[in-house]
Amino acid sequence: MTEVLLRGVRVHHGFLDRARQEALVESLRGCLRQAPLFHPVTPRGKRMSVAMSAAGRFGWVTDRKGYRYEERHPDGMPWPEIPDDVLEIWNAVSGSARAPECCLINWYGDGAKMGLHQDRDEIDFSEPVVSISLGDEALFRVGNDTRGGKTESIWLRSGDVAVMGGEARLRYHGIDRIRHGSSSLLPQGGRINLTLRVVT
Repeated sequence: MTEVLLRGVRVHHGFLDRARQEALVESLRGCLRQAPLFHPVTPRGKRMSVAMSAAGRFGWVTDRKGYRYEERHPDGMPWPEIPDDVLEIWNAVSGSARAPECCLINWYGDGAKMGLHQDRDEIDFSEPVVSISLGDEALFRVGNDTRGGKTESIWLRSGDVAVMGGEARLRYHGIDRIRHGSSSLLPQGGRINLTLRVVT
């Protein structure tokens, strides 16, 4: 395992070996059976290319009403509990005394991406955001605390874990593209990204 610091974002390359990645995917399949993936729509009515679900007390949603956390899936059911093997990762890298209240599950198929954005729908920005990458490689771009200016990028591989905390907590960040077929973890390719947050 190697560690890289990118504009304050701590990236742990190779944090999860193949066996732990496979076990994690199976845990997530259980979550998605209870709370299926859906494609959110932005407040402006644009369908996002990334499909989403969640586990924990809250899930993050967006629709015509705006960006927010909700305690139920858009179909009405409560979110499943965050799997223990996901919580183990949070406990190992977050440095937080609190447990995460949301595990956002993002699915990137071929051509999916995520524009530069801040994670600021939470209340306490002293708590970090922990990101777990599974499957195909993704080009992760990190900018500044405000829009504009220079950015830097790094390829995230399956099993990598990134921590956005401290000075990096409100950095603009996004996924520019996916290197489809770069991992054999998921049978049909694609990338799963988990982001763990303390919401309240």
